[in-house]
Amino acid sequence: MAAAEGEQGKTVVVVGVDDSEHSNYALEWTMQHLASGMAGGGGGAELVIVHAKPSPSSVVGFGAGPGSGEVVRYVEADLRKTAEDVVEKARRLCIANAMHALIEVIEGEPRYVLCNAVEKHSAGLLVVGSHGYGAIKRAFLGSVSDYCAHHAHCSVMIVKQPKAKRSRAETA
Repeated sequence: MAAAEGEQGKTVVVVGVDDSEHSNYALEWTMQHLASGMAGGGGGAELVIVHAKPSPSSVVGFGAGPGSGEVVRYVEADLRKTAEDVVEKARRLCIANAMHALIEVIEGEPRYVLCNAVEKHSAGLLVVGSHGYGAIKRAFLGSVSDYCAHHAHCSVMIVKQPKAKRSRAETA
């Protein structure tokens, strides 16, 4: 069995998702173009959908002042709710496209979570959405897709929304 193939010789495709319109578009695009087109009807691809849930401490910071425990509990509940919403949306997309997928929520920094998922599942392809950041914003915020393109041990596809869809998503 090749390193980029899962059970029964299927190519493993890992798709990174979050609560953005960009990642939803990447997942829809993958289902429509890749998974269904590989060996016809999804028979040649095994789909793994991964959501990286940030740790509460990465969101709140490390300043442990009075009442910080309450803030961390609130943030944890919000992150858990966001993860549940992301998983539910992915599940609905799978049902709508008659596709089976393994859906995972893993706590951690998205760039590392996705590269680790590629290794764990011996993926042949990693698909991520593009937020369309310019060079300056990307330099300050970092780019998950850029990191994955350089560090994932498989091919990486960065899916961009068409301009018409991007402008609607950005104004929403």
